[in-house]
Amino acid sequence: MNEISYTIDGFNHCEFYVGNAKQTAFYYCSTMGFKPIAYCGLETGNRNKVSYVLNQNKINLLITSPLKNNTEIGAHIERHGDGIKDVAFTVDDSELAWKTSLNRGAKSAIEPKEIKDSNGVAVISAIKTFGDTTHSFIERKNYHGVFLPRYHNNENKFTYDETGLIHIDHIVGNQEEGDMKNVCEYYENVFGWHRFWTVDDKDITTKYSSLRSIVMANNNEKVKIPINEPAEGLKKSQIQEFIDFYGTAGIQHLAFSTKDIIKTVKKMRKNGVEFLPTPSSYYDELRKRIGDIDEDIEELKRLGILIDLDENGYMLQIFTKPLQDRPTLFFEIIQRKGSNSFGKGNFKALFESIEREQQKRGNL
Repeated sequence: MNEISYTIDGFNHCEFYVGNAKQTAFYYCSTMGFKPIAYCGLETGNRNKVSYVLNQNKINLLITSPLKNNTEIGAHIERHGDGIKDVAFTVDDSELAWKTSLNRGAKSAIEPKEIKDSNGVAVISAIKTFGDTTHSFIERKNYHGVFLPRYHNNENKFTYDETGLIHIDHIVGNQEEGDMKNVCEYYENVFGWHRFWTVDDKDITTKYSSLRSIVMANNNEKVKIPINEPAEGLKKSQIQEFIDFYGTAGIQHLAFSTKDIIKTVKKMRKNGVEFLPTPSSYYDELRKRIGDIDEDIEELKRLGILIDLDENGYMLQIFTKPLQDRPTLFFEIIQRKGSNSFGKGNFKALFESIEREQQKRGNL
């Protein structure tokens, strides 16, 4: 493969397709501390859809709903329920990124187009990836507005109080069984990405279910996308449950980083966010397994925060319950203290917690 001649700097935003954008945006603002910064809809001249841009530090979420029947957005919601349609990357050359991707086998979702307003010019394009998910290439080096052209500053007075979320650590894509390697090869061939981390069903297994995962990363490793698939087990894994209710491969969860996970989780819990419970037995041998850490283990136990260790340090993480009625999309909160891993030592406890929730739903 020839050397890539465009640069992916990092995640630009994630676009959610949802049934009611205003209510979804209000929920993320009031419970997770996102600030509404931009808007497009009827008041800005868009007759087909409405979108709210939410921000917290380096995280941008774009919450979109259709304004008419029989639209592509509506069809996506009908098939998948509320979920993530697009994972957008910040690039230095959108047209070149699109052309390069197509030359390497990708299929186009949006041809490069220039959009402008009084704050400058941006170029956007997009390609298709797994399931109905797309990747947009956002070039905004000549744009100086709050988000993108044609979005106005948001005048909605949603209540928000920042919870300390900093940036997107990683985004997880779930695949049907047998598709993981092909999807990883797609990222290798189309983007020139490399395999950053991997585990198989011998590493991540419980009595009932297991998974395989390969983490793909771009050149500067600011973008990491774990690609998961279910492995055969006695009962249905959480990956297969996602596929069953989402309808295809898709984005399972976003992981948001924080510099103080205890403070972040306390605020989010107080605001009404529900997290997966962790059994108290998880913490019985924790100090022996992890060693000395800065945090009070009893406080981590009260909050249900998981801890894992690698050769570079440790990390703390916790997972929300699904954020909509379908058991599909959820969020992860993560604090890294040197560790670059993805919580391999926590997967058994996490899976067992998810399986208890699946049992309640009748989906195990």
